[in-house]
Amino acid sequence: MVSAKIFEAKTGLSKLIKQAQSGETVVITLGKDKTPVARLEAIEPKKKKRLGVRETPGFELGPAFWEPLSDEEMGLTGEDLM
Repeated sequence: MVSAKIFEAKTGLSKLIKQAQSGETVVITLGKDKTPVARLEAIEPKKKKRLGVRETPGFELGPAFWEPLSDEEMGLTGEDLM
């Protein structure tokens, strides 16, 4: 749980929102005695992104993926080959 005074919350709201999105609860306090007056939490925590297709369940690269491309597929013309 993260605690922030009202002034800190006003000046650093973006940072506090990111913390709430990551799953933390932010309590906003008032005065010297730090009386809790509000709670900031994400409606839905931010989901982690999957990087690359290797992490996607059920995705497979077929054997054709590893075969060399033809000159036509590479966009090469007769002039490019000389």
